[in-house]
Amino acid sequence: MSRIFVENQLARRIFLDRHLLLRPGPGTGKGRDLEEVLHRLGFVQVDSVNTLARAHDLILWSRRGRYRPQALDRLIARDRKAFEHWTHDAAVIPMEFYPMWRVKFARDEARMRQRWPQWQGEAWHAEIKNVLRHISDNGPAGSIELRGDQPKGSSGWWDWHPSKAALEFLWRSGRLAICHREGFRKFYDLSERVIPDHQRLARPDEVEIIDWAMRAALERLGFGTSGELAAFFEIVTRDEAREWCATALASGRIVEADIELANGARRRSFTTPDILDGATSLPAPDARVRLLSPFDPALRDRARAERLFGFSYRIEIFVPEEQRRFGYYVFPVMQGDRMIGRMDVKRTGKLLNTSAFWPEKGVRMGKARSAGLQSELARVATLAGVDSMEFEPGWLRS
Repeated sequence: MSRIFVENQLARRIFLDRHLLLRPGPGTGKGRDLEEVLHRLGFVQVDSVNTLARAHDLILWSRRGRYRPQALDRLIARDRKAFEHWTHDAAVIPMEFYPMWRVKFARDEARMRQRWPQWQGEAWHAEIKNVLRHISDNGPAGSIELRGDQPKGSSGWWDWHPSKAALEFLWRSGRLAICHREGFRKFYDLSERVIPDHQRLARPDEVEIIDWAMRAALERLGFGTSGELAAFFEIVTRDEAREWCATALASGRIVEADIELANGARRRSFTTPDILDGATSLPAPDARVRLLSPFDPALRDRARAERLFGFSYRIEIFVPEEQRRFGYYVFPVMQGDRMIGRMDVKRTGKLLNTSAFWPEKGVRMGKARSAGLQSELARVATLAGVDSMEFEPGWLRS
C-alpha cells in the first residue's frame, strides 16, 4: 500500500497547530488555562538565560499574550498542578504525568550510579543520607543550605560540591522534588511532601508507560519517526520506540505518511488517521510576527526545524565574537507558517535594545512586515518589564 503524502505547507500547519502556534490564543495565561496550555505542549523547557525573559516564560507568552511569570510559579508551588523534572533537559511538566516518570526515575538512577563516580568522584554518594536527613528534619533546602564548608569543584560548570551532586541525584531519581524557587534558585523537599498522593502513589507498569509516552508524543508532534517520538519525553528507548511503532502500525493505531520537507524531499513518518482527518479543516495561520524562545518546543530539535521549515538555527556558543555571523543568543522570528529571520534583542534595565534583525533568504522586509516586527517587540516589552525601546543604527541587516 502506498504511503499517504503530506505536502510541506500542510505538514507545517499540522506541526504548528500541535504546538499552539498556528492561531491566536485568547486565554488568560493563568490557572486552568495555563494548565491546559502546559498539558497540550507536554512540557516547557526551563532555562536560566534571561537576556529578554526566561525561556519558559517566553514559550508560554508566545501562546498566551496575557501570561505572566507569577502564574507559572503559582501553578507549581501553590496549586501543585505541575512539577519540575527532566525530559531532554530540565522542564516543567503537568502533574498528571508524574506517574509516567517512574520509568525515567529508575533508568536515570541506574545511569547516574554507573557514570557519576567517574564524573563526580565518590564523595557525593556518601552525602545522600545526610541530604535526606537534613531535608526530612528541617524542610525545604537548596544547594547553598546543604553545602556547609564543602569546597566547590573547580574543573568546570558541572563540577558540583558533594552535597549538590547528592541533591541532584535524589531529585533525578524521584526521592526529592522541587517545591518552589526563589528567584531562579531551586528548593527541594521530600517527594511525599510535594507531589499529591493520588499522583505519587499511582503504579502504572512499564508497558503502560511506554504506550502512553509514545501516544502522547505523537499527539503533540502530529507526526514523527520512531526516534523523534522517543526523543520527545526521553522516557522510551529507541529500541522500545521502534517496537511500539511496528506493533501500532500492524494494529492500525498509526499509519505511515511521507512528509514533504522544505527542500522537496520526503521523510517517512508515523501519524494517526485522526490527525490527518483534522488537518483538512486547519485554518491558514494568522499573519502575526512572532518572536520565539531559542528553546521553543517547535524549534528545539534543530535538525527537524531545518528539514521542515528550511531554517538552520544554531546558538553559536563556542565561536569567537569576530567570527560569528549572528549574535550568541538570537531569537528566532516566525510569521504565519514561515521562519522569517532571527533577532538580537535584549533587556537593559528598563530599555529594550534591538541591535540586529537578519531576514532569512528570500524574505523581503516591506513596511507591513517591518511594522509587524516592531509591534511584536512592543508586545514582548510588557513581558520583559521595560518601558522604552531603541533600535541601533543599521539594525535591519541584509
